Amino acid sequence: MVVEENLPWVEKYRPNTLEELISHGDIVSTIQKFISERRIPHLLFYGPPGTGKTTTILAIAKQLYSQKEFSSMVLELNASDDRGIGIIRGPVLSFASTKAIFKTGFKLVILDEADAMTQDAQDALRRIMEKYTENTRFCLICNYLSKIKPAIQSRCTRFRFGPLSSNQIVPRLDYIVSKENVNITEDGKKAILELSGGDMRKVINLLQSTHLGFDVVDELNVYLCCGQPLKADIESVLECLLTMPFKDSQRRLITIQKEKGIALQDILSQIHLAVHKIDVSLKNKIEILRKMANIEYYISSGANETLQLSALVAAFKPARKTCT
Repeated sequence: MVVEENLPWVEKYRPNTLEELISHGDIVSTIQKFISERRIPHLLFYGPPGTGKTTTILAIAKQLYSQKEFSSMVLELNASDDRGIGIIRGPVLSFASTKAIFKTGFKLVILDEADAMTQDAQDALRRIMEKYTENTRFCLICNYLSKIKPAIQSRCTRFRFGPLSSNQIVPRLDYIVSKENVNITEDGKKAILELSGGDMRKVINLLQSTHLGFDVVDELNVYLCCGQPLKADIESVLECLLTMPFKDSQRRLITIQKEKGIALQDILSQIHLAVHKIDVSLKNKIEILRKMANIEYYISSGANETLQLSALVAAFKPARKTCT
C-alpha cells in the first residue's frame, strides 16, 4: 500500500487493459480483432508524446501473456537503452531467434523511442524482422515517422496516435480528481487542458504537481507550477506591442521580462494565439506571424534575445498603425 501511495499518478492510473483506454477506439477495435484471431502483425505506433502508444502495447502484452509468461515472452527496450547496432545484434537477435519451450504463440519485442535508433541498427533490425517472423513480433514506437526507414515501415501495420481531445481527457481527469480528493476549480481544469495540448501524461503530471504544491488547483497555481507566463502578463505584453511607440514598448517589455522572469520564447508561444484575434487585416496578421516565426528560429539558433525582442516590437508596427 505504501508503494502504491508513492507511485507517480501517471503510473498509478495507467490503463492495464485495452478496455480502459480512453481514446483511439478505431485502433483498439482493430487490435482486438488481431488478438482474437491470434494474427498480430508487426506494429508501428507513431504520434505525439502522451497519446497512449506505450500504454496500448503494454495492455496488448498483458492480454496476450499471463503474469508468469510476461518476463520470458516480452522484451521491452526504452530510450534509456543503447540504440546502436550492438543492441540489435545482441539482446534483440538473441531474444528473437530463440523459441519458447513449453509455450505456444509468439514472442513480443517492444522498441520504444525507435526514432532514436541509428541507420545501421535499423538495417540490422529489418533483417531480423524478416528472418524470425514465425516466432517473434515487433512493435516499434516513435514520435517521428519520418525517422523510421521506409523498408521497416513497409513491414509493419502503422497506427497514428493523435493528440487527445478535451472530451476524452476530462472524464479521466475527473476520475483521478475524485480518487485523490483534489480541490480543483473549473478555471484550473481549463488551464490544465490548455497547457497540455492533448498530452494525457502532461495533464496528470500537471494535476499532481499543482496539487502537491498548492492547496487549490486553480488557474493561477497551475500557471505558477509549470512556469508558464500568466495570462495577465501576456495581456500586458500584447497591450504594449499594440499601443505604445517603439522605444516605450521595448523598454516596457524588458521590464516585464526582468520582473516576471519570462523568456522571449514563452512570450512568442503565447502571443501567437492572440495575434489571430487582434483587429487587423489578414495580410498584416500573416506578416506578423511570419516575422514571429523568424524570430523564434533565430532564438533557437542562439541569436541575441534583446535584439530579437526589438524585432518582435517592430513586427507589430502594422498592427499599431491600425489600432491607434
